[in-house]
Amino acid sequence: MLLLIPALREELAGLGNAELFRTCAQFAGASSCEEIGEESVLQATRITLGLLAHRIGQLSEQIRDVEARLARLVECHAPQLLDVVGIGPDTAVALLIAVGDNPERLDSEASFAALCGVSPVERSSGRRQFRRLNRGGDRQANAALHRIVFTRLRVDARTQVYYERRVKEGKTRREVVRCLKRYAAREAFHLVRPVQSQPPP
Repeated sequence: MLLLIPALREELAGLGNAELFRTCAQFAGASSCEEIGEESVLQATRITLGLLAHRIGQLSEQIRDVEARLARLVECHAPQLLDVVGIGPDTAVALLIAVGDNPERLDSEASFAALCGVSPVERSSGRRQFRRLNRGGDRQANAALHRIVFTRLRVDARTQVYYERRVKEGKTRREVVRCLKRYAAREAFHLVRPVQSQPPP
């Protein structure tokens, strides 16, 4: 619809997200008097954009509130997780939920890796043996480890050096990521293990 209204498109062109939301939010208070032709379409589009901007603002505020609550919970129960590169409140919560839901399965770091779906699985093409990622496990915990690895690949010098070294050794990107996820699982296990042994309040 926006593409069919050049005047509105030109008015909003070039605005960054924050300014775009502020501008569109002002449209919600526009007059709703009935018009005909192109003006009515423009007015309806502006009002719709205003309502959408208001809803985006409400949802953004709710997201910030939930993130703050999650951060406080992690700081209360497992602050050591937040000291690790690549682990934020949402990632920490996903790992803690995986641990809390499966305490009977966490007798070793290997079992935690299997729970998170990052334990290596032996495969054979007939010509060579290789390993691939486990497709099973807790997918939310797996996604949390994935976020840790890719955050570290962006900001952590040690991870970047390790990645370059393994690539030079002939490993594919997927194989290196598998190894990094396994290492992240090992580190996370030793950080969350004391949490699961605490008696419930």
